[in-house]
This record gives sequence, C-alpha cells and structure tokens, in this order.
Amino acid sequence: MRIIAAAGLLASLIVLGMASQSARADYVPPFKGNDTGGIIAYSMATRVDARQVAVDHCARYGKVAKFLAVQGYEGGYISFSCRWVPYGAADRPIRTLY
Repeated sequence: MRIIAAAGLLASLIVLGMASQSARADYVPPFKGNDTGGIIAYSMATRVDARQVAVDHCARYGKVAKFLAVQGYEGGYISFSCRWVPYGAADRPIRTLY
C-alpha cells in the first residue's frame, strides 16, 4: 500500500511540474533549413548577408539557392528554396569559408 501511495504522489508531482512549465511552442531559431530550402529571420538578415547564408546552406547539399519571398518587417522571414544546379553547369556550387 505504501508503494502505491508513493508512486501516486510521485506521479502527481511530475504532472504538476510539467503543467507549471511553458511549452515554448512559439520559439523558432533565426535560421532554419534542410535540403529543400529554409527561412531566415528578418532581424538576422539585417545583421548578416542573408544571400550568403542561403547560398552556403544550399551548397552543402550540392544545390543553388532561389529566394522566394521577403516579409520586410520585424518578426518576418526571408524564405528560399534549394534547387539542383542548372543544366550546363559542370561544377558543384562554390561554398565560401571565412
């Protein structure tokens, strides 16, 4: 009986602890992407060269960057897609290292 009571107390403390924390579902990093494209926060784009960030990201996958949309206000994003190297290009994209 004591084991069941202790387990119930422990479970209720865990549930109470989880309920008191925020879910942090609204957090998005300033740069996020994968092999098909990504987004860059507009606030980050004002501090760094967003074109170079996108080109370097897509070059990791052997692709080139194509910009899709810009939301030019605080809290907005710049979106881009990573496309295969166009026909006629003999080499892989160049990735710059600083």
